[in-house]
Amino acid sequence: MELHEYAEYDAIGLRDLMREGEVTTSEVELAARRALDVANATLNGLALPVFDETLAYAPDGPLGGVPFLIKDAGPVAEGVPFFCGSRSLPGFPAAHDTDLMRRFRAAGLATLGLTTVPEMMISFSTESVKYGPTRNPWGLRHGVGGSSGGAAALVAAGAVPLAHANDGAGSIRIPASCCGLVGLKPSRGRTPVGPDIDEVLFGMHSEFALGRTVRDVAHLLDAVHGAGVGDKYTAPPPVRPYAHEVATDPGSLRVAVTTDAWSGSAVDAEVAGAAVTAGQMLESLGHVVSAASPRVDWESAANRMATGMIGVAMPWLMAPRPPHPDKLEAVSRQVLEEARRLSAMDLMLALGAQNGLSRSVGAFFTDFDLLVTPTLGRLPAPHGTLDYDNSAHTVGSWIDSLTEYGPFTALFNITGQPAISLPLAQSSTGLPIGVQIVAGYGREDILIQIASQLEQSMPWKARRPAIFVGRR
Repeated sequence: MELHEYAEYDAIGLRDLMREGEVTTSEVELAARRALDVANATLNGLALPVFDETLAYAPDGPLGGVPFLIKDAGPVAEGVPFFCGSRSLPGFPAAHDTDLMRRFRAAGLATLGLTTVPEMMISFSTESVKYGPTRNPWGLRHGVGGSSGGAAALVAAGAVPLAHANDGAGSIRIPASCCGLVGLKPSRGRTPVGPDIDEVLFGMHSEFALGRTVRDVAHLLDAVHGAGVGDKYTAPPPVRPYAHEVATDPGSLRVAVTTDAWSGSAVDAEVAGAAVTAGQMLESLGHVVSAASPRVDWESAANRMATGMIGVAMPWLMAPRPPHPDKLEAVSRQVLEEARRLSAMDLMLALGAQNGLSRSVGAFFTDFDLLVTPTLGRLPAPHGTLDYDNSAHTVGSWIDSLTEYGPFTALFNITGQPAISLPLAQSSTGLPIGVQIVAGYGREDILIQIASQLEQSMPWKARRPAIFVGRR
């Protein structure tokens, strides 16, 4: 299988070729290995060399034999070392699979490697001291977002059709926006986050993946959705397979559009224009579109983000050998110091703020079916814009820098609604622009319906980055 043939197919396309006997799983795997070598040489999206053998998987699963990558957010897969993007972790092998990893294997995904992340996964840029910058295939001077940056770069370059990602404040949607991908953050409780931790970021964290097509995302969600045994949160089950929603007419929906950041941050004109254009397209498709926004107490939101970020540090502090400060980047050191000082009262105040925000945003979705916003506030940032290893940062100033760049995503981690970033536009310089669409809690079905409608009306399949393994 030639690289230009391999890279043209999404996950379902590859799966169907294998099912029909037009290509073998071995041929697809060999093509994926070549594609990863080619793409990674320029983009630096792998945390380790490609695995000598794929991780064990069920070949008869619904995505049997489809090449896949997992994120260095560890522990993820039994026996695979994890580093969380940090020099302070020597690479501990995971003792067992996460619940989601077991579902990835059962789905038939052929896992070939581990992708890069920023240290501790609390940055919107993937430029750790350990790995160096992961480069954007649309423009090598620009970042890929974070924290699922390595995954986004390699999917966008055609090296794999799908890759594991997770999202605590935008870490699926922001890399999707930077790299021209489809990035769905599921509802809280839609996918499992255990078994070792159930309150990752005190409930702000979601696990899923990045892809290039809406149908791939829908089929993968069918394969992995549902709470794990003992999970604290459980989203309502779908009424039918998500893959069926791809071809389902959503009818006429009530759609709100806003380009005003709740933080007060300035929004780039091209980025705002993409969201407005998406709203206009939805109106032309028969939806009822108006300018509206949830009421958001941003001080409460920033407080909740800070507490969630500090929650990332808790497992590090409870480890048998906490990381040595000299091997951590500057913001990580600050976060660990704040974690040591966090009191029960601080946590209760943050959870109270989350309750207020959840009630306000939940009420908004009784009046509207969807909310359209930009995904980022700006175009993909040049490398070094978000300087994680800057000792001048406090936790508060770091959150300010994140929300200046990406002010639209974290709210829905706090409040739990599903949100998707779609690559609906490009800048005048050819960089991708993502548009975020948010639905009421548990309504991934509506998101997939509307995402599919936009994929047909504002198609992105023909757009290819400069670094794409399918180029002849």
